[in-house]
Amino acid sequence: MKNISTDSLRTFVMVVEVSGFAKAGDLLGLSQPAVSLQIKRLEDVLGYKLFKKQGQRQVLNQYGELLLPMAKQMMQYNDAILQQFTSENIAGRVRLGIPSEFAARILPSIIGDFVALYPEVSLEVKSRLSKHLLSASRQDQFDLVLALNERLSSEKFPIFMQDKLVWVGDLSLAQNDVVTLVTAPEGCIYRRRAIDALKSAGIKYRIVYSNADLTGLIAALKEGLGITVLAKSTVPSELNYQVQTKHLPALGDIGISLVKSAGESENAVDKLAEFIALRLG
Repeated sequence: MKNISTDSLRTFVMVVEVSGFAKAGDLLGLSQPAVSLQIKRLEDVLGYKLFKKQGQRQVLNQYGELLLPMAKQMMQYNDAILQQFTSENIAGRVRLGIPSEFAARILPSIIGDFVALYPEVSLEVKSRLSKHLLSASRQDQFDLVLALNERLSSEKFPIFMQDKLVWVGDLSLAQNDVVTLVTAPEGCIYRRRAIDALKSAGIKYRIVYSNADLTGLIAALKEGLGITVLAKSTVPSELNYQVQTKHLPALGDIGISLVKSAGESENAVDKLAEFIALRLG
């Protein structure tokens, strides 16, 4: 009797959710070849290929589409069994603050797994600019904060992982005399890094659209209004990105901090922080 590795199933689900082998590897702490090997082993056990080539991307074929809901259900059963037999009884409320791009691209699956594992924990998730999340005046509003941090070495807000900043959108627009930008409002790290990089390179720019919500920025990018900057791991699969091009400068790296505050549900906060760090870091 063959057995399906739950690690392989979890890797498969992650590849689909983040739309890429490399991104899945970054989140799972695996190299891209290791992710590919896990998928190949899963395909060998099942006797079917799960992905097909579509342009430059790997997308699910009919067998992958069939497997996906069953794989997610298997993960839920796995987590439910662990939760049933674990000696930890974690309960309470956790107020989590995160930037909107993390809320949209990375955290849904992580939060879903956490809630399945610890159903007695109530989560309140709010999205803000990282600048606001880390400000002293707002720290009492959150028990746990995941935020971008421009300082790659910070004692006050320790960095637990780094990511590359990339240019996102129709990058042919960068060949125009004036680069058009779509960005979040003033105070956004991405916005500041884009402007500073363009100024340093002597490239003219104009901000044509501003929106604090990632969904609004994505819509503007798809309409070809301009280009923007995001952390590589948060780029939606339907958008193009580059670290740098002939017409655009490199943007450097960004730090990501995970900051806990003392609260009533300290055990729940500690457990969620540990869960996010393991899955992202």
